[in-house]
Amino acid sequence: MKAIHLYGRGGPDQLIYEDAPQPHPGPGEVLVRVYATGVIAYELTYPVTYQTRAGVTRSLPIPGHDLSGRVEQVGPGVTDIARGSEVYALTAFDRDGAEAEYTIALPSELAPKPRSLDYVQAAAVPLTALTAWQALFDHANLSASQTVLIHGAAGGVGVFAVQLARWAGARVIVTASARNRDFLRELGANEIIDYTTTRFEEMVHDVDIVLDMIGSDTLERSWKVVKKGGVLVSVAEPPSPEQAKAHDVRPVWFIVEPNRDQLIQIGGLIDTGQIRPIIDTVLPLSQARQAYEQGARGHTRGKIVLRVVDESA
Repeated sequence: MKAIHLYGRGGPDQLIYEDAPQPHPGPGEVLVRVYATGVIAYELTYPVTYQTRAGVTRSLPIPGHDLSGRVEQVGPGVTDIARGSEVYALTAFDRDGAEAEYTIALPSELAPKPRSLDYVQAAAVPLTALTAWQALFDHANLSASQTVLIHGAAGGVGVFAVQLARWAGARVIVTASARNRDFLRELGANEIIDYTTTRFEEMVHDVDIVLDMIGSDTLERSWKVVKKGGVLVSVAEPPSPEQAKAHDVRPVWFIVEPNRDQLIQIGGLIDTGQIRPIIDTVLPLSQARQAYEQGARGHTRGKIVLRVVDESA
């Protein structure tokens, strides 16, 4: 099979498109024929990309853990997933990923692909939608009538965070550039602050939740706008415990986890038109290096997806 191998720590220049042995499912595993895979822009910086959680160095890891495809084969003991099923998933980061023609997934990671999406669209969903879901509902306990401020709202996670917060009945404030104003308004943002001309802390106060995908200075300035007893969730970097204590704010930093049940719920919202994936760029698997270079530059609108199988062929 063809796959993307990562030849060393560094940037996209370490990615090579080449032949690789096809994996075989062991007990409790599922072999998936990958049709498309979403690019996780900063995956090449994750320590778990290069070694397992047990500290064992991984040889020529295959990146990419967003996937959509068909079940090719099930291993011994798998009884609830049938060969030929259309699926999508976020797979664990410490195993080989989906930038390949075939990959291994677990039944607990695989959910039925939303019926209303093709494979490329479905591959844009798992990591970004699960990150937004877990940030807002598992960690911040968002409820209707609350106000949430979202930084990085036009990016992969942000577009789902805006839509999910709107669906939950929250008031949604976002920071974004002027070119994304109408786009984010259409997704459900109630108020858009142009971060290129306005400091958000001069416009917003006493929000219940901040969801930050930017980090650095944006994260530090966000302490000023969360109300006492509120929540600051960052997926960019860990918030300062000292700042959290000083402002009486609950800090949250987390890494998204695969979750089949949540993907089923998300798929239901997609199929009923409540939320939708946003795709910035689609490239063939062979151009993975270019895809990561584009992702590292930032300012994408939604997700970059690698097409593995051309459905129109």
